[in-house]
Amino acid sequence: MLDTVRIALDEDLASKGDITSLALFTREDKGEAKILLKQDGKIAGLPVAASVFHLLDREVRFTPQVTEGDLVASDTVIARVEGALISILEGERTALNFLQRLSGIATMTHEFVRKASPYGVVVRDTRKTAPGLRFLEKYAVRVGGGANHRMGLYDAVLVKDNHIKAVGGIGMAVRLVREEYGGKYPVEVEVDDLDQLEEAISAGADIVMLDNMKLEDIRRAVEITSGRIPLEVSGRVTLERVGEIAATGVNFISVGAITHSAPALDISLEII
Repeated sequence: MLDTVRIALDEDLASKGDITSLALFTREDKGEAKILLKQDGKIAGLPVAASVFHLLDREVRFTPQVTEGDLVASDTVIARVEGALISILEGERTALNFLQRLSGIATMTHEFVRKASPYGVVVRDTRKTAPGLRFLEKYAVRVGGGANHRMGLYDAVLVKDNHIKAVGGIGMAVRLVREEYGGKYPVEVEVDDLDQLEEAISAGADIVMLDNMKLEDIRRAVEITSGRIPLEVSGRVTLERVGEIAATGVNFISVGAITHSAPALDISLEII
């Protein structure tokens, strides 16, 4: 996390710092600011925001007024910052960028989870994250009540359509993965239709991802597997559709939108 914060600070300050604030204040000028939530939402990123100010100035005091993961109403002060005015102003945008982005992801994830959880379905994320921010964005998904599908290509096997096309079929793909890794990794296979579902079952897949399938085909897939193999739905999952998809009886729903399309939560920092 700290490396990501350092990169973000360097992007904003480079080697010169905040040249506007440096012209207006000295390092001895002290101040206090409040961080204000301006719309309802689920808060994520307070420890990241704190690290922004602490990396800039160990003397800055960052005091959360709510707990990470809280659902908070608009017009709530979520943190206070005290210390050198220059340090507060240098860290302002970077801290807010992290807070707004991560809280937006947590808030959107919470909305999906709220609609899927009554059916016992787990909402999972994807690898559709901003470059360099995957660790933090997937953290925000967990704060929102979702689960991480996989961190990257290195920690889970998912045989996708391009693998299947290039290697010559689902059966061949599953066999080669088993030969390489044995039982080290569960083998998940992405399928586009019910014929491919049958192939994946025959090949011994551990979990099947139903990609961009119609609702009636998802229901049929649940009937075919009868609980023998966990099913995951992906593609075209919206807040409007997630409830009816969850009601089919699948086990997981993966949603790229919770990271790649979550709107930033409206949060500001105000000197007081």
